[in-house]
Amino acid sequence: MKKLKGIAVSSGIIIGKAHLIDRSRVKILYQYLISDQQVNKEVDRFKEALNVAKDQIIHLKNRMPEPIKRHSFILDTHLMIMDDTMFYNATINTILSEKINAEWALKKAVQNIENLFSQIDDPYIKERIADVEYVAERVLRNLAGKEQESLYEINERVIIVAHELSPADTSSINIGKVMGFITDVGGRTSHAAIIAQSLKIPAVVGLESVTRQVQDGTLLIVDGNTGEVIIDPDDELIILYQEKQLNQERFESSIIRLSHLPAETKDGHRIPVRANIEFLEEVATAKDHGADGVGLYRTEFHYLRAQGLPSEDELFEDYKEVAEIIAPNPVTIRTLDLGGDRFSSEISWTKEANPALGLRAIRFCLQQPNMFRSQLRAILRASAFGNIQVMFPMISGLQEFLDAKKMLKEVMAELDQEGSAYDRNMKVGLMIEVPSAVSVADILAKHADFFSIGTNDLIQYALAIDRVNEHVAFMYQPFHPAILRMIVQVIHAARKAGIRVALCGEMAGDPLCTFVLLAMGIDELSLNAGNIPVIKKVIRSLSLEQAKKDLRKIMKLDTSAQVREFIVERMKPLLGELNHKAFIA
Repeated sequence: MKKLKGIAVSSGIIIGKAHLIDRSRVKILYQYLISDQQVNKEVDRFKEALNVAKDQIIHLKNRMPEPIKRHSFILDTHLMIMDDTMFYNATINTILSEKINAEWALKKAVQNIENLFSQIDDPYIKERIADVEYVAERVLRNLAGKEQESLYEINERVIIVAHELSPADTSSINIGKVMGFITDVGGRTSHAAIIAQSLKIPAVVGLESVTRQVQDGTLLIVDGNTGEVIIDPDDELIILYQEKQLNQERFESSIIRLSHLPAETKDGHRIPVRANIEFLEEVATAKDHGADGVGLYRTEFHYLRAQGLPSEDELFEDYKEVAEIIAPNPVTIRTLDLGGDRFSSEISWTKEANPALGLRAIRFCLQQPNMFRSQLRAILRASAFGNIQVMFPMISGLQEFLDAKKMLKEVMAELDQEGSAYDRNMKVGLMIEVPSAVSVADILAKHADFFSIGTNDLIQYALAIDRVNEHVAFMYQPFHPAILRMIVQVIHAARKAGIRVALCGEMAGDPLCTFVLLAMGIDELSLNAGNIPVIKKVIRSLSLEQAKKDLRKIMKLDTSAQVREFIVERMKPLLGELNHKAFIA
């Protein structure tokens, strides 16, 4: 028996046999020069392999299981990458100019793309490098004449074990046979994770070496709540996890029934629980899980999937559709939170030594007024079709916010002259995610309609912690007394100014944080849709009056460990009911 610990990306517990699949990368054994006479033939060989890859993707898209058809945009993204200048033209031009074989040229083109992506200090965006790599891998396999086992052809109930799974893999899963999957690599925001959540099958990624420790037919226990994988469990553990399985099924049945009820405490305090989304296609999932609107609509993907900058009309149509679907509930759109566009030659982008502290988000947008105006125009035009509000990210002081609002007013004047409809009373807010914004929250509150606290970045900047760095990630502590005091300070400033405060970081989706945030006076929570039923369950089990009493004790504690211990003790009855070890690990 052996236990491994990975990253839990889709909840649930499964017990079953392993099915090991080979997803190792194609090795280019030969990197060679070609003659002038061979150049055109090599280009044609690349084009043929690319066209076959397109046909393969289209075939996979056409037979996607019904529960995940709304995620077909993932495969559409792969098709767009194949036509992208930096992928398609760059490979061909490299063959022509350097007179090298197609495999080698493709590898060089992908390397250039990866170098550009690496400048973006956002875990979600960085993981999109994988999309380019998946596409390249498919083309390379076609060039080499190698085929992969299809997950659609699996004909028995198994747990998939792989080094990694591509979106194409997860899109073609035989949902009647695949119980779940575990992988060596991957993260919480990978496409595989998104698909697993949609299919509601347990998944654990980032296990590093599971493919080297598991053989076909090995009995596994996979805990998608905690990220724990047990290889060759004994009978005692099997019985224990079977009981956990049953309890969780009962729990999930109970919270699903509650998901469309209001998030209201036992003493009558109601708080909106909204969803964080990245894509239009996620709106359906948000509504299915009982979201009271969208509290954070990330807009970066639009700037990464397009050839060049997205047009105003493209952005408008997308924002408009989200607003119409969610109406009358609100949609809070965050303006672009990137430093540049890797697919666009329209923006000059210089590599920075420390992108996290560099030209990004509102700083970048203010230096790119044409691009910023286009997005603001799209948001304003869409506001005529639903309840839209806008917020600016990475605000560090008042002048940045005033400059952004000034540009918004100028765009409003343009639309007035054109006779274009928009919501003249659209709320304008800002994100509190850097310590300087906390310090001047009282000043910012006088000029904003609302705050949204982005705890992911705030914790990182306040504690000087990179949460994706395995050497210091353990120091990423939401319950650090400094973080709690910062949140309280922001809420007090907002109260004094009469504006609302939302919280849209990972703390919003952590049940242990819920009663602390409510007691502090947070007006709304925004989180990943899958966690909404659990958070509503927690809220409906709380007394706000008691939570406020507990908060006074919590704010006197000295360490994050003491805070966590206090909260776990207070929530023991509820945590027992939840039977969800991940929340108390």
